[in-house]
Amino acid sequence: MIRNLLFSIFFFLGIIIISIVFLPALLLPRKITLFGGKLMGHWAGFCLRVFLTVKIVIKGKENIMGDQKFFIAASHQSMFETFYLQTIFNSPIFILKKELLKIPIFGWYLKKIGSISINRDKVSKDNLGFFEDVFRTVNNSDRPLIIFPQGTRVLPDERPSFKKGAMRIYQELNISCQPVAINSGYVWPKKGPKKDKRTITISILTPISTGLEKENFLKILEEKIYSELNLLN
Repeated sequence: MIRNLLFSIFFFLGIIIISIVFLPALLLPRKITLFGGKLMGHWAGFCLRVFLTVKIVIKGKENIMGDQKFFIAASHQSMFETFYLQTIFNSPIFILKKELLKIPIFGWYLKKIGSISINRDKVSKDNLGFFEDVFRTVNNSDRPLIIFPQGTRVLPDERPSFKKGAMRIYQELNISCQPVAINSGYVWPKKGPKKDKRTITISILTPISTGLEKENFLKILEEKIYSELNLLN
């Protein structure tokens, strides 16, 4: 319990300090704000190692595509991956709920780094242009898009079907997909206290190339990520 308390105090205090220090970056080039995001990712890893004695293992770094555009499809079990994946990949472009952009300071940062928002509760004119926004943003940037095809954070042993939006993005972007499996829920669960003296494994899997039927792509993506998670669990 003390470990959890110390982690929470220092983690959130660090995030607040970084956010304040980088406030001037909102008026400066985007790359400075993106550096602040990477710093938050490293801080999350530091706090996990120091206060919870958690080991972070990265498998398959050789599978990262460095010579072409790609998008990342990652499993989603905790807040961990939203912070830490920024330290592995080139400051990914996030798709997020529109409400998050309305949060003071935090929302300003999300806008500054070029996050793509969507209103998940209803069909709107903004949502009708969502895929056009994704296509334009990805094609005008050297940063990879990141999606969480499960749609939300899930428990480590849950295996919900992937959302169909993933196959639409694969079809619209016509670029390769980098699957990533992460068992972070065993350490930093969706609800409840965090677990100490465990290992978070980030498994970067072999890419899925373009040219597949979108339904076949979604099936392969789901099988690859869930098969890997079954091994990590």
